[in-house]
Formats: sequence, C-alpha cells, structure tokens
Amino acid sequence: MADNSFDIVVIGAGPGGYVAAIKAAQLGYKTACVEETFLGGVCLNIGCIPTKALLESAAMIQHLAHAKEFGLNVGEIRTDMAQAVKRSRQVSDRLTKGVAGLFKKNKVTHIPGRGRLAGKGQVEVTAKDGGKQTVSAKHVIIATGSKPRDLPFLKIDHDRVWDSTDAMMAQEAPRTLAVVGAGAIGCEFADVYAAFGTKVTIIEMADRVLPLEDRDCSAVVEKSYKKRGMNILTSVSLQKAEIGKNGVTLTITDAKGGSQTLEAERVLSAIGRVPLVDDLGLETAGVKLTDRGFIGVDRQMRTNVEGIYAIGDVAGPPLLAHKGSHEGIACIEGIHGDPHAGIDYNNIPNCTYCHPEVASVGLTEEQAREKGLDIQVGKFPWIANGRALTAGETDGFIKVIRDTKYSEIVGAHIVGPHATELIAEFVVGRHLESTVEEMDRAMHPHPTLSEAVAEAALAALGHALHI
Repeated sequence: MADNSFDIVVIGAGPGGYVAAIKAAQLGYKTACVEETFLGGVCLNIGCIPTKALLESAAMIQHLAHAKEFGLNVGEIRTDMAQAVKRSRQVSDRLTKGVAGLFKKNKVTHIPGRGRLAGKGQVEVTAKDGGKQTVSAKHVIIATGSKPRDLPFLKIDHDRVWDSTDAMMAQEAPRTLAVVGAGAIGCEFADVYAAFGTKVTIIEMADRVLPLEDRDCSAVVEKSYKKRGMNILTSVSLQKAEIGKNGVTLTITDAKGGSQTLEAERVLSAIGRVPLVDDLGLETAGVKLTDRGFIGVDRQMRTNVEGIYAIGDVAGPPLLAHKGSHEGIACIEGIHGDPHAGIDYNNIPNCTYCHPEVASVGLTEEQAREKGLDIQVGKFPWIANGRALTAGETDGFIKVIRDTKYSEIVGAHIVGPHATELIAEFVVGRHLESTVEEMDRAMHPHPTLSEAVAEAALAALGHALHI
C-alpha cells in the first residue's frame, strides 16, 4: 500500500477516536488518525481532565476552610485562579503528550488537519495552512465529538457569556456568575467558582439540580450548595438575556408565571452539547442522521453506508468519554470479525465530580417504579461509616435498588466521598450479574468507604448491620 493508503482511518482523536486507533493498530491494521486540533480531544484538553484538576483545587480550598478541626492553623486562605488554571493546563499537556507517545508506540499515523469524507473509502484532510491531501481506507471511523449548545437569545460570545472552555481558562474568578443549566457541567463549574469566592446562581428548567440523577442524590447536592451560599433557582425558564458593558441581565419566569431579573458579571451556558457533524461530507456519502442530529449506527457502530462507522458523542447519547472509548473498541472488534462486539448501554456509569460527588448506574428509584418493577430499596448513610467520619465527609449515602425476584442490582446511586470511584464496584457487579447478597458476601476491608457498598446491599435486603 502507498503511504496515503490505510486499512482504517479515524477522524478525530478524542477518547473514542484515539482508543479506536490504538486498538486497530494492536490488531495489526495499518491505521491513521486525523485530528484538527489536539490529541486527546475535548476530554483531555478542554473537558474532563482540566475540569477535574480545577475541582481538585476547589476541594483543597474547602478542606483548608476546615483545617482547624484537624489540628492545622493555616491563617487566611487566599485563592489564585490563574495558578489553578495553569496547573490544569500542565496536567492536560502531559496527557496529550502521552497520547502522542502511545501513537508512536503502536505505530498509529497521526495526520494533522480536518478530515471529511470524499468518496468511497476516501478522506480529504485539510491542514491549517490550507493544504489538502487525500488518504484512503477500507474502513473510516467518524469520532468528531460534540460542541457546547447555546440558546438563540443567549449566544456564547466568550466574554460575558461563556461556554465550558471559557470557564476553564478564566484567569480571574468573576464577582458573580449565573450558571444556566444544572447538569454535570453546570454543577461542576458552580462548585469551582463558589470555592474561588464567586457568588454563584444556578438556573435550571427542571425541578432539581442534576435532573438525570436519582432524586434523593440531587437533594443532597442542592442542600450542600445552598449551605455554601449558592443561589439555586429550579423550575424556571430563562426568557431573555441583555448583555451590557459590565454584565448580563437575565429575565427568568417560574412555573406560575412570575418573573424576576438577575444581574451577573458573567454567564456560563451549560445547557448541553450537540454533535459535530458539519462539513464532514456525510450528505454526499449518504450517511443518515437521527432525528436529534446524531449519526445513526447499529450495535457495532456501523452507519447505513458500508465501510463508514461512528463512535462517541457524534453517535448519540450519553455523551461520555468512557462510553466513546468502549464504542471505539467495540467498533474495531466488529471490524476484526467478532460478531458479539458491542457495549451494554444499560450499564454505563454516570459521574459528576462536584462536592459532594455523585455517581450512578442503572435505573433510578423513580424509573424502576415507573416500569412497574417489584423492588426493594436500601440506603446506607456516610455518617454511619467510620472512614467517612475520619475524613470529615459525611454528607450523602449509597443507595441500592434490587429486584425482589432475583435480587439483581437494578440501580445503584452514590452521593458523597469518592462516589465516582466506588460506582465501579456496582458496574462490575451488574456486568457479572451479581446479586446484592454476593455484593455483601465479598469481603470489604475495614475501615474503608467501600464497606458502605456492602452495607447498602444489606439494607436493600432489609438487614443492614450498622444502622
């Protein structure tokens, strides 16, 4: 094959794209990955990773506020947003360089530029200087990801109205910040800026923060945020935004028709993301989109056009990095001939890294009851866990929902310390079709937070030991 001919070409080097490229190369395919901006995509560069670095800074600020209780006299706490951002960029840069190293190790060819479909098995790549080249491949995987959504009357201008990237790069914390949208992105940035001294107001159309999570978990986060001084407005609609020289005036209405105005120095639009499907040559290639604008795929990530695949955010919700990575692996395994390749969309964990953290897998209690399932619910509070008490982190609980017929784990929900780490135990348990009895019988070390997993499983059977 010529240098511009490959077995597999991946368009996009985010968590889905770069993982797919590495997996393909490991299976012996000559592989190229086309990336317009930076290796690692949004996640490593302007998403998951730098956000978590900022959240670690926010957590440290909160810990220091209670340092005296732990025998430390630290004096006045002075925050430095610019330094926190600088550190987050250093973490991202290190991981981005790591992807480049993995490409080199696995002999994946990185082609800088913007890729688009240009005929059967053809990908046209436009470099930053405008130069073009065409590469060919039997299999083309689209992994272009997503971008922030904005409202018609609240256009992101990267000055007064921010998207998540703007919020991540700010060198100073604004005096006031209105966060429109109380999903994972909105709640995480609200956490960060409140810790750095900003007066935060959260505006959410649903009746609670984190509306996709279990209702009880949402209540714990909302209570904690209010205790920290955040203003939370739920069941409201944003009607108008007037951008002025010194800030933004927002007009909000509630469910009863009442109206109020809110002034904010900056506004963060955190109302979700939309797939990046523009100028990919999809229409010319005949690739069909779903009603919501995502690329339609089957279980093995195949589009309706032979030889063209899509993975990650561009292929539909949930828009999560780990889901994209697993889709990338499933896609390559399918190409390699595994008829069983695919992922279990019912066992994808959700994580929000605010404080307290929230994580879940499976159905919420409300969803389970709406489905008419015969369930039993168990809760174990962190205040009854020794390790949580030693850490001074006792807000929240672990909640387990079990099916009473087979004792299957219908859903698991955690709010509190290290929730995003602990949820993996339930993901593995569900993957192995474990019962709640088996979750309890697996010995958990003492004293650890993981003991609460076993206790919550016991609670779902009606006989927790320590509450």
